[in-house]
Amino acid sequence: MTVHTRYLADEGVTEALGRLLAAATQPQSSTAEGGAGRGTLGGRIFLSGDLGAGKTTLTRGLMRGYGVQGAVKSPTYTLVEPYELDDSKLYHFDLYRLADPEEVEFLGVAEYFDEANLCIVEWAEKGKGYLPCPDLEITLSVEGEGRSIAWEGRTAKGESIGHELSVLSAHITGRNL
Repeated sequence: MTVHTRYLADEGVTEALGRLLAAATQPQSSTAEGGAGRGTLGGRIFLSGDLGAGKTTLTRGLMRGYGVQGAVKSPTYTLVEPYELDDSKLYHFDLYRLADPEEVEFLGVAEYFDEANLCIVEWAEKGKGYLPCPDLEITLSVEGEGRSIAWEGRTAKGESIGHELSVLSAHITGRNL
């Protein structure tokens, strides 16, 4: 499996990469057409990194790429926030507050991980052993004034999404996309 990396100079670049991630998770015909509110290929994307590393900022960019308007914040207290897309759903999870991975089972999250849905999971390591395998794992870390991001596909779908994101983001070299 290939590990892809980028340096994200600021919050704006992190959010822009999230929009590119949205494009990478859409069917090719939808990506070519352009336009908000498109469908998704579905999948499971797990985000890890320390507090303040940019997980929610990246997710906000992804949501904007799908045409989601309004506030996008981490569902730290609600644990999951659903978003309706044209022909599927996007679920944003934040498992930071879980004390034990077994709590994932009690939340009934298995029903959210339908193949047609896109699930973004912050702090997925807190649900280890109770979450399905991710398609794509993304790690963010603070690096100087910016962020370092690395992603790796864990399934064939994840490899495809990761490669597409790498191609779409190849021009990221500093402050601007």
